[in-house]
Amino acid sequence: MATEPAPNVELPSTPSTSTEFGTIEETRILLSSLRPAEISNLIASKTPKVRQVLWELLDEETRNQTLQHLSEDIRAEFLVDMDTAQLVAVADELDTDDFADILQQLPQTITDQVLESLDAVDRARVEAVLSYPEDSAGGLMNTDTITVRPRHALEMVFRYLRMRKDLPEATDALIVVNSQDEYVGMLPFGKLLTSDPTVTVREVMNSAATAIHVDTPDTEVAKIFSEQDLISAPVIDAEGRLLGRITIDDVVDVIIEDADEAVLARAGLEMDEDTFASIGKSLRSRAIWLGINLITAFIAAAVINLFEETIVKVVALAVLMPIVASMGGIAGTQTLTLVIRGESLGHLGRSNLLWLLNREFVVAVLNGLLWASLVAITAAVAFNDVELGLVIAVALVITIVVAAISGSLLPGILRHLKIDPAIAGGVVLTTITDVTGFFVFLGLATWVYA
Repeated sequence: MATEPAPNVELPSTPSTSTEFGTIEETRILLSSLRPAEISNLIASKTPKVRQVLWELLDEETRNQTLQHLSEDIRAEFLVDMDTAQLVAVADELDTDDFADILQQLPQTITDQVLESLDAVDRARVEAVLSYPEDSAGGLMNTDTITVRPRHALEMVFRYLRMRKDLPEATDALIVVNSQDEYVGMLPFGKLLTSDPTVTVREVMNSAATAIHVDTPDTEVAKIFSEQDLISAPVIDAEGRLLGRITIDDVVDVIIEDADEAVLARAGLEMDEDTFASIGKSLRSRAIWLGINLITAFIAAAVINLFEETIVKVVALAVLMPIVASMGGIAGTQTLTLVIRGESLGHLGRSNLLWLLNREFVVAVLNGLLWASLVAITAAVAFNDVELGLVIAVALVITIVVAAISGSLLPGILRHLKIDPAIAGGVVLTTITDVTGFFVFLGLATWVYA
């Protein structure tokens, strides 16, 4: 689950033998004034030892509600010390989908024990959510729904709601189903409250309201909510039967997680990586991308080594090489970011990829000519060598064009290979632009100065 920004508070600094922040009672009072989401951010901003102190000061109900807001890494620190009875108590406090997220972090044996300890109704609900991928509509849905039949009069619906006394959170409409539990439409509360109580649900319901298929990816769910300004939406299976509903709070979590992943993945970091993770864990999570980057650096260095004699003869080439690589890298990154964003928003597909490729090619040529001219003049004047200026100009144009084309095509190629372009795109693109830039620049220089 995504969390809110950490509250701008400082723990008491009164000297105490109990904690470094103040007396235990002062700390407990501070925690009681915060919401679970704020407590989770306060915990995330502290080192592991301090986290344990804060966790012990929370009452059981607050702990259970706070769990859903913690990142996976931090949540794991507390789950490892919880027994089956405590985990069952968590189920009573959280929505089905949130509790399912927690169970997915536990070993299968523990998960089975917890499920066996739940009553039949709760177990069926949790198992229903667990049967679908976490990043799908089924993994997001909550099975706690209120349904009505089309033939019922609104007056009967009112009596039914009064008998319930309590409604699930973010309930803005009732879901209408037939006798086979097949989705029929939605009955918004606005219609329910303002219509004649004697009319039937069928007469005032919205039969065109969107229902989301259970296998729909979470990013597509977020897009549907955004485009239609939904607060909640029913989830159905292939036969149209109602399985549950998705609410806006879960969709906001998806949007925030996708945004975090887009930023962190390009640095080779995991979205849920703990700021205060242990040295060993941080080392493992980052070493792999540093190793991949080292391999790509060796490839670029090998290309440079091919033209060692040319660089020795014309030392200025060594000075100008970073310019070629840098300009190509920036040009490629601009296009890569644009394409990944377009795909995420659903703007880009096979039908318009060729148009975008053509546009990026023209922009790259024009940008290449513009900046190549400036760099060529500067290099020719600085090193008193017109041929050098022409060499770097041609190299820049070619490198920028190749970078733009690569940035346009890479996301699609990587997705076809089942590789996340947000994670691997930058590394692959950098390799392409560096190798191309160095090879073209030094190759042209070798030919010109031969």
